Amino acid sequence: MVEVGAAANRVFLLQLNITRILEQQALDVSIFGSADGNTWGQKALTSFPQKFYRGDHPLLLDLGQHPEVRFLRAHWEVNRWGRGPETPMFQFQVRLREVPPEMLKEVASGSYSRA
Repeated sequence: MVEVGAAANRVFLLQLNITRILEQQALDVSIFGSADGNTWGQKALTSFPQKFYRGDHPLLLDLGQHPEVRFLRAHWEVNRWGRGPETPMFQFQVRLREVPPEMLKEVASGSYSRA
């Protein structure tokens, strides 16, 4: 659980980093929000597309339509099929970074350029 209530901006970059995975399994990661850190919504605010391989996977989360959200938490589910041990195995992390307002303005105005 991460508190985001004091964030100056309500747009965040989520980074799913999968560092280890077995073949023939899938990972689903969703992000839920809460106003008090105790009661979580029934529906995820956003979800990463289902993943099967190692790598970095970015996702933007805009909380502009959810002013009540002060806390975020990740929820994951795994699925394994095929041969080998039936127990799924993943090593991953989800990082959260606030997107600076000036960067959003640059992107919106079309003046953002990749270096």
